[in-house]
Parts: sequence; structure tokens; C-alpha cells
Amino acid sequence: MADWHALTSEYADTSGLTDYAFDNVADWIAAGIDPERSTIFIQSLVPEHAELSLLLSMVVPIPWLERVPTYKEQREQLSEKDLSTLGFLGYPLLQTADVVIYDARFVPVGEDQVPHLELSREVVRRFHNFYGQVFVNRSRC
Repeated sequence: MADWHALTSEYADTSGLTDYAFDNVADWIAAGIDPERSTIFIQSLVPEHAELSLLLSMVVPIPWLERVPTYKEQREQLSEKDLSTLGFLGYPLLQTADVVIYDARFVPVGEDQVPHLELSREVVRRFHNFYGQVFVNRSRC
């Protein structure tokens, strides 16, 4: 359950986040995710997610994050919210951390998230350029 992600846009009112989390898990189970075969956990209870996101943010130029199409679109669509935060801008880095921390081979995302995965590839390449082969290198990354 990606609760850190929810905070990137819902930081001012977190009252609904627990209910959203339960609803998401219920949807996953209804869609066929078997909790006996799949691990369902709360992202924020694994502090390495936030730590890795922070480490990735140390090497990524801000213009890379600002050019993500969904960043611009969401700022326009959610103009009633103050999304001028580092958390919102860094959402793709948190997503990158989610992918590489578990050596994910397949990442099911909606079409709006494809640019985030493309950015993830660039982030991992840049990180490796500075620090050597840290994450598993896949031909698709």
C-alpha cells in the first residue's frame, strides 16, 4: 500500500488515507490478488523506501522532474491544492525507489505513469554512472 505516494498530494488532509488504503486492498483482492500468495504491506512501514527516494533525489536534476507530463497536468487539474512541494515534484523518484528496491521485473502502471517509468530508467542510469552498478541492470532499464 503506497501511503507515501498518497501524501504527495493529500498532505494537508490525511483523514481519508486509511480508508483509501483499505479500499485499495479490497479492490486488489476483488480483482484476484491472493493474499496467501502475494505480500500486501504498508509502504511507510519499510523506511528504506523513503531513504532510497531521498538518495535518488540527490543525483536527479530538478528539470528532469519538471518535464514529467503528469506533473504539469496534475498541477493544472488539482489547482485548488498547493502542489508546489518537493514531495509532489519527487513523486517519480519515490516510484523509482518502489521499483528498484524490489528488483521489479514487471511494473503494471496506467498509461499516465509510463513517463515516470521512462524517468526511472534515466535515474537508475545516472545513479549507476556516479556510484557504479548498485541496482540490478536489466536490458529494459
